[in-house]
Amino acid sequence: MTGTGLRLLGPIEGIAAAHWDALVPGAQPFLRHAFLSALERSGSATVETGWQPLHLLLEVGGRPRAAVPLYAKSHSWGEYVFDHGWAEACERAGGRYYPKLLAAVPFTPVPGPRLLTGGDERLAETLVAGLAETCRALDLSSVHVNFCTAEEARHFEAAGWLLRRGIQYHWYNRGYRDFADFLATLRSSRRKTIRRERREASARGLEIRTLTGDQVTPDLMEAFHPLYLATVDRRWGGAYLTTAFFRLLAERMADSLVVVTARENGRLVAAALNLRDDEALYGRL
Repeated sequence: MTGTGLRLLGPIEGIAAAHWDALVPGAQPFLRHAFLSALERSGSATVETGWQPLHLLLEVGGRPRAAVPLYAKSHSWGEYVFDHGWAEACERAGGRYYPKLLAAVPFTPVPGPRLLTGGDERLAETLVAGLAETCRALDLSSVHVNFCTAEEARHFEAAGWLLRRGIQYHWYNRGYRDFADFLATLRSSRRKTIRRERREASARGLEIRTLTGDQVTPDLMEAFHPLYLATVDRRWGGAYLTTAFFRLLAERMADSLVVVTARENGRLVAAALNLRDDEALYGRL
């Protein structure tokens, strides 16, 4: 194609939001310019945290035609894919595993496109080859693509890449009339557990609300951050997401947020952050 070229953007601010978002199929929130920008501008996904933004862009005639969300990683944390064994084996053999190249959305195990072609699948092979060439040019150990689509996996396999298989559990709405209809599909023991938990929440006098759109304010998201930190401390360790990230989500993506809050005597004691698009609700924290 005449005037075709691949280049690294660096931070996502290197491209206008409208140009990037035009390449993203559907309305998946995690690939939007606003989400990636919030991660970078807040200090959550930066060189200092081991996520150096590179972002691969394909231009044709000077216009953006395809892209890959791309990072140089100095570790394997925050990926929800654990390749530490590979890293250790590489180093025992005298190799250097880090930095590596990663096409993914930071801290987000949601499957979705990683080869953003704006609907022109003919460009997918160009991006696959571009990832390999970028790895060689930067003298990195390897390229990884996390949680891509099945069609994209076929493009990578055809180019000689190794496939890594994983399992996820997704909940589907089977046309339930109401919550009781859903409960009826569960085992008796599970139904009893859920009903007991709901009674206990009610007995405590908790006020539980589901907030969307302009109900999700920056101040609410700032109040959410300590709950996020407490969850990370109990379960995983290593909190990457900053207060500024949550505030930016509210400022820039309130239309994609669904926040469930629990208050006791007016005090926020628990919350769940979800993102949504036209087809799915993504429970994140």
